[in-house]
Amino acid sequence: MKKLFFILLVFGSIACEAQSLDFSMLRAINKDEHPQWDKTMKITSNSVYPALVVAPASLLLTGYVQDDKIMMRNGVKTGVAIGLNVLLTTGLKYTINRKRPYEQYPNDIVKRTDSGPYSFPSGHTSSAFAAATAVTLSTKKWYVAVPSYAYACAVGYSRMRLGVHFPSDVLGGMIIGIGSSLLVFQVDKWLQKK
Repeated sequence: MKKLFFILLVFGSIACEAQSLDFSMLRAINKDEHPQWDKTMKITSNSVYPALVVAPASLLLTGYVQDDKIMMRNGVKTGVAIGLNVLLTTGLKYTINRKRPYEQYPNDIVKRTDSGPYSFPSGHTSSAFAAATAVTLSTKKWYVAVPSYAYACAVGYSRMRLGVHFPSDVLGGMIIGIGSSLLVFQVDKWLQKK
């Protein structure tokens, strides 16, 4: 019984410290008013929607123009990975029901954009990382990977700056986005071997 109490005490203190760090990091990112920067962050955040169409479409088009069946297949896999990511992220949001930061800390966090009802995980971030990972796996070129992941990181940062996600939401989104693409590409490898 003492061991169980000790384990619960340690787990509880780690969880409290993590939540405190999550809030502190968000507050540092979200503080102060910078209208031009915030406008840029809104544009960055909203650019995810067209990027989710452009990523698979550009791979499909490149494959079609170059008569490259592998690249066309990569375009399809990218679309599937993004779709899987959206399903997982949406399912988790409605299962976990985490409040948005501006709702949880209304006196400390400024809401600078519209958002849905739940916070964890960040759907914008997960989608950006799913697309970046799929495009990187498709092209295997550093000069595609670096800007793709830089863009995905900028999207994650924008969600925190705009006050709609905690850093842990963004981290969760990164993991789900990358994992979705890795899973789809790995399953395709297994299917190709059969």
